[in-house]
Amino acid sequence: MRALLIANNNEKDAGFVGQRFADHDFSFTHYVREYPNEWRSIDGIDLVVHLGSAWSVYWPEVSRNVEAEADLMREAHRRGIPIYGVCFGAQMLAHALGGSAEKGRKSEIGWHEVIATEANKRMAGTWMQWHYDTFSPPAGAEVLALSDAGPQALRVGRSFATQFHPEANEAIVSSWMAGEGALELVNAGISPSDLMDETRRNVVRSGPAAGEIVDWFLTEVASTPMPKAR
Repeated sequence: MRALLIANNNEKDAGFVGQRFADHDFSFTHYVREYPNEWRSIDGIDLVVHLGSAWSVYWPEVSRNVEAEADLMREAHRRGIPIYGVCFGAQMLAHALGGSAEKGRKSEIGWHEVIATEANKRMAGTWMQWHYDTFSPPAGAEVLALSDAGPQALRVGRSFATQFHPEANEAIVSSWMAGEGALELVNAGISPSDLMDETRRNVVRSGPAAGEIVDWFLTEVASTPMPKAR
């Protein structure tokens, strides 16, 4: 099955999430966020995955890229092509479908607790976070999980996204800690070595749990019947 991975040029590792989709026989083509003019039609695509980004949806300097991605997301959603978003991908989904993305009242960096009902318990627990923004869900969306920073998961039709990072493995977290990420950790008062130690402990649970979310998504969300045209 054919899948698109929408991600920045230097952040295309889908980690645990990508591996689980591969286990389900999805093969990915990477569409680079920086170059939407190079994207092709989504004809024949079975899945679209939108990864996180160092961008903010509301930055004016990336507005053309954001709207190109929003257009693709709206078209996929209209056609019933399943969408799976992460972090910036969640903010984009809200923005594209009539909600909004904005600076959060608090940031989350590191491993933080996510709260969910019993029906959505696979999303509850400690998950990797690295974000300064949040989203307001569009009309008709269902918020499935929360933290004290805001909504953490939403579902609308065959589209689903998390604010947290179920894909995050040790290699991904290590890459985020380099470059500008190192300064972000300093500003947040977070020790890089402590964060990596915490990551090694938490991925033992989060890796299999990410796989469970993907399985649930494919079974319960991606297969949702399309509403009849009126």
